Amino acid sequence: MATTQFSVRNDWTTDQVAALFALPFNDLLFQAHSVHREFHPVNEVQVSTLLSIKTGACPEDCAYCPQSIRFNTGLKTEPLMDVTEVLAAAKNAKANGASRFCMGAAWRSPKDKELDTVIEMVKGVRDLGMETCVTLGMLKAQQAQRLADAGLDYYNHNLDTSEEYYKDIITTRSYGDRLDTLQNVRDAGINVCSGGIVGMGEKDEDRVGLLHRLATLPMHPQSVPINQLVRVEGTPLAETSELDALEFVRTIAVARITMPASMVRLSAGRSEMSDEMQALCFFAGANSIFYGDKLLTTENPDENHDLQLFARLGISPMAATPRNVGHSAAA
Repeated sequence: MATTQFSVRNDWTTDQVAALFALPFNDLLFQAHSVHREFHPVNEVQVSTLLSIKTGACPEDCAYCPQSIRFNTGLKTEPLMDVTEVLAAAKNAKANGASRFCMGAAWRSPKDKELDTVIEMVKGVRDLGMETCVTLGMLKAQQAQRLADAGLDYYNHNLDTSEEYYKDIITTRSYGDRLDTLQNVRDAGINVCSGGIVGMGEKDEDRVGLLHRLATLPMHPQSVPINQLVRVEGTPLAETSELDALEFVRTIAVARITMPASMVRLSAGRSEMSDEMQALCFFAGANSIFYGDKLLTTENPDENHDLQLFARLGISPMAATPRNVGHSAAA
């Protein structure tokens, strides 16, 4: 879509991002909504379904995650699903209005044999006419290329938080490891899905730092999921204070302004958001959601409630546009 006032830029300074967060709320939302109207269909939301294809027993120590083997959360560990089961779930998701099917596996990084099975899943989901996304942990360059050759549309790998706060949340992989995986994904021509989690006890400057890093990557992530912490009993962050709802909306708005062409997704934590809070997020520039009753292992609003909210707001689900194999990721 041609632009007249705003542009995509990768030269944001930390001070500029902080200044956006500091704007009066109405001024921030006005600017974010103006950017959104210039770059996106204003009353369309991209709808994704996320399936946990391998659950639990992850060796990482991410303090927010119930799938870590280090925490006692009562989660039942499940092995990698069969391809036919996954494709049946994808068909059901498509019938319920999802245009993108995302598959998540609790691995530090996939083994090549495991990747063979995931590639079968990706090809099968694409054959249904859906966009595909996977999140499998860290990827080597050759693994990213194999996924690209299979036609994968998106690879999710979140930065989670600012580099400064990261060490308080995760110690089993570095921030640089995450950036390396994103580079491998970009180099393979796969669309990047990368965002973070807010409400983990971080400071204001950490939310600034997260969005600044995302907005100054060599290419903005094509999809930017903004998660609100789901406080799971047994994880180190279970007793973390709840983030103010308007601060979450501010984060959505700043993500929209700094990454105007990206899809900004309401991800984890939607089950705890009121309809009014979600409506503010859509106004502030969110134009993607996860759809269905589960988001990996935590609750998510069901499809009927989402459709009812869409109807009340005059929003329509966005159609799928799978990329062509071998083409570079869209800007």
